Amino acid sequence: MPLTFKPKRKKNRISAVMISAIALLILAAVGYWYVFIAGAPQLDTPPPEEVAGINFQVKSFYSNAMAEQRQYGVVLPPGYEKHPKRRYPVIFLLHGGHGDERDYYIKAGITATLKNLYQKQKLPAALMIMPDGNDQRGTSPFWDSDYFDGANGKVATYIAEDLVKEVKAQFRTIEDSHYWAMGGLSSGAWGAFNIGLRHLDKFTIFFSHTGYFIDKSGAENSPQLFVTQISQAERRRIRAYLDAGEGDEKYLDATRDFHKVLDRLGIYNEFRVFPGGHGIVGQDVGWNYWRKHLTDSLSFVGRQFQHIHTQKKHQHF
Repeated sequence: MPLTFKPKRKKNRISAVMISAIALLILAAVGYWYVFIAGAPQLDTPPPEEVAGINFQVKSFYSNAMAEQRQYGVVLPPGYEKHPKRRYPVIFLLHGGHGDERDYYIKAGITATLKNLYQKQKLPAALMIMPDGNDQRGTSPFWDSDYFDGANGKVATYIAEDLVKEVKAQFRTIEDSHYWAMGGLSSGAWGAFNIGLRHLDKFTIFFSHTGYFIDKSGAENSPQLFVTQISQAERRRIRAYLDAGEGDEKYLDATRDFHKVLDRLGIYNEFRVFPGGHGIVGQDVGWNYWRKHLTDSLSFVGRQFQHIHTQKKHQHF
């Protein structure tokens, strides 16, 4: 009678379960490192470029609205110290979720972008201000900053009142609000319009990269709804740039809807669609997308500065 051997199925099943459990633990560890240790970075963003005469620095000041010291990044225009009587336009850049005041320098290559724009005369020399837009909860990959005055802090007042006063006190700025712009990416884009449209005495040029315009916090913090309440006279002062990625369906839809509202209200705006969108790897996604198209938004801002300069015939630049 021939001998027969039964396969050890139970042992094999246990081995497979162990391998799966180990794989899940490794995946969880990698995920924990990526989110909590590394800070959910873009995986293929080029390093920041050092550019002679265009330097990034971080400053701090006390915000009454937030009742604490706050930080902001600043890039002074080339030759700022050599022209003590010259005044400059101002551009605020708001970061998105899980960001801070260094994002536009480290991840978006702002100094290299400015060098290129200045050389091609697409943007007059300007003060670049990059606030830490996080609320009292701090930065986290699990929530975006509340770019409004709410339970987590008076972020809108901090940026539109306290920081504006700080910038005017510390630097030589043009007072005219036509020479002040505010923009951002993703939730920072929403924040720029949510804050800026309520302070048209301070800002009149706005830009959005892959943003949204109706916020879950309610109608009171949704630019798409608030903009309809602005008077016709004020609407004529507003200039807006909007872009969105083809791969970002919800952000593309949100931006297109806002563009249609602006058109209906007679508010001047430019709307562009580019390849890519949000993401962590790829030449057209995430910070690589925002790095590339910051050139487009800042060129738009430069055209608006030049337009008002020609209209008013001031010798600011």
